[in-house]
Amino acid sequence: MPKVAKSAAKNAVQNELASNPAAKAAPKPAKKKPKKRAKVKAPTKAELAEVELARMQATPMSQCAALEGMPPVVWPTEAMRLGFPVKVMGQGGLKTSDMRRSQQNPHLRVSLGYLCDVLLYLRKHGIGMYRMSSDIAPYATHPDMPQFHNMVRESAADLAHFGKLAREADVRLSFHPSQFIVLNSENDTLTRKSMWDLDSQADMLDRMECGPEAVMVVHVGGAYGDRESGWRRWAETWKRLSEPVRRRLVLENDDIRYSAADVLKVHEATGVKCVWDYQHHWCFNPEGLDLVPTLEKFCATWREWPGDARPKMHFSCARTEMREIKRKNRKTGKNEFVLQPPIWTGHADYNNPFESITFLRSIQHIDVDIMLESKAKDLSLIRLRNDMAKFAPDLAKRYGISSAQASEDVSEIIEVDEEETGAEASE
Repeated sequence: MPKVAKSAAKNAVQNELASNPAAKAAPKPAKKKPKKRAKVKAPTKAELAEVELARMQATPMSQCAALEGMPPVVWPTEAMRLGFPVKVMGQGGLKTSDMRRSQQNPHLRVSLGYLCDVLLYLRKHGIGMYRMSSDIAPYATHPDMPQFHNMVRESAADLAHFGKLAREADVRLSFHPSQFIVLNSENDTLTRKSMWDLDSQADMLDRMECGPEAVMVVHVGGAYGDRESGWRRWAETWKRLSEPVRRRLVLENDDIRYSAADVLKVHEATGVKCVWDYQHHWCFNPEGLDLVPTLEKFCATWREWPGDARPKMHFSCARTEMREIKRKNRKTGKNEFVLQPPIWTGHADYNNPFESITFLRSIQHIDVDIMLESKAKDLSLIRLRNDMAKFAPDLAKRYGISSAQASEDVSEIIEVDEEETGAEASE
């Protein structure tokens, strides 16, 4: 268009706007913005946990379906078992009991569903011994919560089913009741409450149809200023225990009050089976008993009972590292970091392979399963198998360590499990 024509057109528009104010005020048509696609938020961990909990409440034993039809595991008869207690660390988020508060109606059946996941993990990693949490039946013996008192009886069929799955996995099960179980208390109310707790746990093992190898481990209890009176009071309580409890109860030496010598005295007075703890013996052995002969005496206590249950013992190494802890300065009131030396009663995260192998070689003539009480739980067990295969291949067969287990890498287990957990969370 020629410049003259453009100028005339522009003047015409300006004249129109000047003579028609309405045309000037009219807004330009708004441009339509493209609609944004709604973002789909990934569920949070709390939301995923809520969904999982709802599913477990509705069908608590559904976790066990994965175990159905799996081929039975047969542990080598001549091989000693290694086990670990309660918490599974090699698989993030793996629960072992229903820990909800009483207001949320926790139940044993939910715990059994969680334990089916544990059985799957034990199968996967070839572990033949496991200690269950003593809290799998929440509030079952709480004196002020009668609504939970029939929980074990209500779960009879599920306990039997779980026991069958555990036998098919060839896993040796046990309990270690908490420190609140005191059979030598000077307060008879506490003693009777402890007896009730033991009755409940023995009932669960019986309903699982576990063999005599499934035991409940307890300590003597408090010294109350007089160790001899304390263990004699325990021996008197033994006479009051029910048959199922006496059949499954075993007594362990501890690290500050009752030595291995004390426990053997209780055995002589009662006939109770005994479990020897390696680290406890190092920490509290005023009588100066030698390690291996003492273990032999403890194992001999099992032969006095019917059945062919193999004795068991506890093993752990002392924690040695210095720790930096945060605490409040009493003078200034300010927080400060201080170095804390190790306490020898504390368990190491992983067992020292050279100390462990030296001891295991010294007891090759003794048939005894070993519960590892190191802080890293299953990871410590898997690492010790790896170390034994590397530094003491002569022990591998004795502890049923296959070539695949010998090369199992703990760091890879942690990484794989974290990746699987993350993938599940994002689905």
